[in-house]
Amino acid sequence: MINHHPPLELLFDYAAGTLPEPVALAVATHASMCPACRDEISAVEALGGALLETLEPVAMSATSLDAVLARLDEPEATPVTVSAARAASGVASFLPGPLRRYLGEVLPGGWDRLPWRRVTRSLEELRLPMSVQGFKASLMRLAPGSTVPVHTHRGQEFTLVLAGGFSDETGEYLPGDFACKDQTHVHRPVVDTDEPCISLVVLDAPLKLTGMMGRLVNPFINRM
Repeated sequence: MINHHPPLELLFDYAAGTLPEPVALAVATHASMCPACRDEISAVEALGGALLETLEPVAMSATSLDAVLARLDEPEATPVTVSAARAASGVASFLPGPLRRYLGEVLPGGWDRLPWRRVTRSLEELRLPMSVQGFKASLMRLAPGSTVPVHTHRGQEFTLVLAGGFSDETGEYLPGDFACKDQTHVHRPVVDTDEPCISLVVLDAPLKLTGMMGRLVNPFINRM
């Protein structure tokens, strides 16, 4: 059972199409795992459509037709190729559809060939390529029973658990659970002991470790 969800304003922004790519990917992946949030998004989209029908038509500019015709000459968006689709099907089956398709398109090769980078003895990271600046989106794989150092945030952190689980001062997070943290939160995530925890983590600013050790380490991690 999923107990932690994105705030309503995040679901509203997703339905309106205003979220940046990394955050939209996190929300879409959560929604594919959570029927309640899918229903919320559908309701907002339906409301938006109804509101559009009540608006008075606006006259088009004299150059609108020329602009549309000019766009017909632009190259078509590249469709998902057969090889990308096959790569997506080779990505771990526990990953939800939006993330599985995304990995298949941007990191072909399947789950076993994803280029994980070892950060510490207990943490591996897979940085996801994004088209927008100012964000970091990664898959994080933490060893069973490991602990993330106590930290707060310089901006916002969105975490979606995909496999395994962890606990911190705000509760227990299992597959499908979505955590939103900012400068007001200080926490120390501890991974469950039975299996690794794999999460999608999106940051718009670096973490800030607390305490004496944190002051020594922060200059080395203060980059996106």
